[in-house]
Amino acid sequence: MTDWYGPDVATFGDRVAAAREQAGMTQEVLAKRLGIRGPTLRKWENDVSEPRANRLSMLAGILNVSMMWLINGEGEGLDAPVEDVPQVDDLGDILSEIRALRTDLHAKAEKLARLEKRLRNTVRDQRSA
Repeated sequence: MTDWYGPDVATFGDRVAAAREQAGMTQEVLAKRLGIRGPTLRKWENDVSEPRANRLSMLAGILNVSMMWLINGEGEGLDAPVEDVPQVDDLGDILSEIRALRTDLHAKAEKLARLEKRLRNTVRDQRSA
């Protein structure tokens, strides 16, 4: 069994993002609750920077995990994610939906190309007039 949030598998940022998602919060909501700017939280989640001790304590409290779990994956934190494996009979439905989306995307891409060509021609005609 993999220790999903252990120090060899997950980073501080991974644990913050996972706990935030588990709590059902967006980055903006969590940042507001912490009294920080959104880019600051994004830097924490991207492992560009880390919070000071007072913010770390607030972060752990809001996310309902221990500070040690956030720092190194040990202590009170999240359980490993449950992998949602589709049933074999669902695979046909999934493949059908993928095919339908692919067809729709192809049609939209062709329509976009026609509109871009029309726009270029219109701009060219206006410049030459």
